[in-house]
Amino acid sequence: MALTQQLELKTQQRLNPQQIQVIRMMELNSLEFEEKIKQEIIDNPALEEVSIGNDGEIDSPLKDDYAINNNDEEGSNEDFSLGDYFSEDDIPDYKIFQYEKDNNKEYKGDIPFLGDSSIQDYLFDQLGLIELSELDEKIAEYIIGNIDDDGYLRRSLQSISDDLIFQAGLDISVDKIAPILEKIKEFEPAGVAASTLQECLMLQLERIENCDESVVIAKEIITNHFEAFSKKHYDKIGKALGLDKELLKRTIKTLTQLNPRPGNAWNSTYSDTNNQIIPDFIVEENDGDVTFSMDSGNIPELTISQKYADMYKDYNSNKANRTKEKKEALIFVKQKLDAAHSFINAVKQRQITLTKIMTAIIAIQKEFFITGDERNLRPMILKDIAEITSYDISTVSRVINGKYMQTRFGIYPLKYLFSESMQTNEGEDVSSREIKKIIADIVEGEDKKRPLSDSAICKILCEKGYKIARRTVAKYRELCEIPIARLRKEF
Repeated sequence: MALTQQLELKTQQRLNPQQIQVIRMMELNSLEFEEKIKQEIIDNPALEEVSIGNDGEIDSPLKDDYAINNNDEEGSNEDFSLGDYFSEDDIPDYKIFQYEKDNNKEYKGDIPFLGDSSIQDYLFDQLGLIELSELDEKIAEYIIGNIDDDGYLRRSLQSISDDLIFQAGLDISVDKIAPILEKIKEFEPAGVAASTLQECLMLQLERIENCDESVVIAKEIITNHFEAFSKKHYDKIGKALGLDKELLKRTIKTLTQLNPRPGNAWNSTYSDTNNQIIPDFIVEENDGDVTFSMDSGNIPELTISQKYADMYKDYNSNKANRTKEKKEALIFVKQKLDAAHSFINAVKQRQITLTKIMTAIIAIQKEFFITGDERNLRPMILKDIAEITSYDISTVSRVINGKYMQTRFGIYPLKYLFSESMQTNEGEDVSSREIKKIIADIVEGEDKKRPLSDSAICKILCEKGYKIARRTVAKYRELCEIPIARLRKEF
């Protein structure tokens, strides 16, 4: 087969570096955005924070009038212009909707922050209170380091033994590790370092002093009837152990008061990571008027370096300095000025984009921001915001991902506001989140001795005017993390 060459003309759409930079910035939350700017200031000497002078005015090269002489013979071939890098404004204009701290003090106290310590730190503190050899202490530290945030040790002793060989150079047998693990299981909180829920509950039961009959029976249930207990087959347990209704009720109460995740007291319910949640938007409501600001109090304002501006000015104003070395230096300066100019524009574009998208969201969900009732959330998908703002759906998705808003009702992720729509019997569109809220309210108000099935909940919703199938009720119930009727049954 002979090889041939041919010309082909086709059109391709590619993102330039500036567009890629803007897209990446949109994905950053406030904390990441602040770190990005600080890192860029370190990496690019032509980029500086705007400083405040003794007279309270902004010290910035933007205030100076630089005359550029590009009409001479040698300079006319250089494609340099300070106008490419500087604005005539004294203050950079990307600081859109600056959050005024003094006017929002009431909100600052509501932002939840994680504590500085973890369950592992708490266990390390207790480890220092017991006497162990140097080798045993190293083993104990490694075991504690493998305990999950909820307090469980889910790694096998053999795996820990293998890791000690490869990572710490310690050839420790499982028989040597086991007694040290037992000592850690005696630490507070009760149940820590268990490998299973069954073991965790048993460790807590063994710590109860002045055991009455219900505690003894609880141990029997955990040991021999754990599967039935986990599925809430209480009647079956009562018959198997020959318990009367009152004693069974006291025993189940004892068991349900135990903590299935002893490490959760050190963890935040707002985040899966150990990061602080800092809201990207502060939403306020005043007499039915909903406004927002972006919390950018720690984000520095940017400007071009005075030093680099003077270097450029010196080259253009003094022909005697236009040596080969000076020209090479100026090429470096131009690259840094280009990067600084591009970065400032990207910052500005990010702020503009976030502002337009948040404005569109508030326009749709205004009633929710006024009342705080999620039943007032209107159906809203990414396409709705894209049509209002004229942005692509992917841009809207990047903006809302990982972003949070603070309202007087609490802190919510932006994704919370988005939901599919359903129709009532009257043909009115309602949010699926509204349906979830109604299902949760129905379950909360049910008789716990006779919890409602999905079919019964479906019937109630139909009576309220919501057209919904039983399988959809089951789907929304699971999304709300509501167990099935049998598991909600109480004595």
